Amino acid sequence: MDLFLSPEESAFRDEVRAFLDAELDVNLRRAERLNPCFIAHPSYGLKWQSKLAKKGWAVPMFPPEYGGPEWTLTQRYIFDQECERQGEPRFRTQGIKMLAPVLMRYGTPEQKSRYLPRIVSGEDVWAQGYSEPGAGSDLAALRTKAVRDGDDYVVNGSKIWASMAHESTHIFSLVRTSDTGKKQEGITFLLMDLKTPGVTTRPIKSICGSHEFNEVFFDDVRVPVANRVGEEGFGWEVSKYLLEFERGGNPAGGLLRAWHGKLLRLASELGADGKRAIDDPVLATKFAEIGCDIDANDMIELMAMSKVLTGGNPGAIPSSVMKIERSRIRQAISELAALVVGIDAIRWEPRRPFTDLPEASEIEEERIVASAIYFNSRSQSLLGGSNEIQLEIIARDLLR
Repeated sequence: MDLFLSPEESAFRDEVRAFLDAELDVNLRRAERLNPCFIAHPSYGLKWQSKLAKKGWAVPMFPPEYGGPEWTLTQRYIFDQECERQGEPRFRTQGIKMLAPVLMRYGTPEQKSRYLPRIVSGEDVWAQGYSEPGAGSDLAALRTKAVRDGDDYVVNGSKIWASMAHESTHIFSLVRTSDTGKKQEGITFLLMDLKTPGVTTRPIKSICGSHEFNEVFFDDVRVPVANRVGEEGFGWEVSKYLLEFERGGNPAGGLLRAWHGKLLRLASELGADGKRAIDDPVLATKFAEIGCDIDANDMIELMAMSKVLTGGNPGAIPSSVMKIERSRIRQAISELAALVVGIDAIRWEPRRPFTDLPEASEIEEERIVASAIYFNSRSQSLLGGSNEIQLEIIARDLLR
């Protein structure tokens, strides 16, 4: 792969930068700077998605027949890198980057025509209903049941860690439609409207103090059979395909570099003792090691993304490797940031969201949010399947 930009690609990068300079306003940048979570609050994320949609850039990974801009892999990579580096609200996640590829591959024509345009516009906001109490990374152990009743399924059970479900309109969920055979064989993939009678959402406050996760309960919830993606009992295959996009279907290099850059700014500031943390050889070495890890992650991402561009999926091993590395790098950055800010790392600001705080300098706001980011990053090795599960996937694929 040629790692040098052509004149045309350089011109595209300049076009992206000009758009971001014009449209990514100070409020959106501040919202992302003060966001300790892995996803932006919809009040900011949807505003940014609307701007991208007007430009035709809301879904860079979509093929043109579904509203995508028909970019090359390099253009997609440039776009994501520039957006992350300039601090866009991270919102192109569960609907755009996870459910949409599933609908394109397994959805009916009616499902594609109904849901994909509403995902692009932001009219529908999707949560993920995979994990359950007692069935987290082991999805095959799920117990939420769906019983066929005429043209509906009647769903009973619960899901946990449903990110932003309280701000979402819909949820895609795995349910058990059969208890016979292997436990993976009785799973079905359903699309549900969160306003359906019998659906209850209960908040879970995360360790960083934010309301990011939720429990979702289903009590005799009727879901049309038309909302099933794939055949009944085929949900395990659908879910595995989705997880490859969750774990490896989009680059994170730009985001990691943005955090790395914030860390450098913090480390370059004079502390109370009149010294800069970056001048400490131990901290400087750790900073350089993280930069090398980000470079290595970029190479893995480019290989996986090239598979997607040619019509494939990222692949189980690259997806799991990227998931592990992203969580490890993010945690390393947050740990080093906590060391750099020193005593401020134990300062706890209880107000949420942080955007409600009086405005301060960028450096001061980054110091305020540093401890919350540190605590939130602990969840990265669990989100999307624990790192232990990823290692098992890698070992199983390599040794079979």
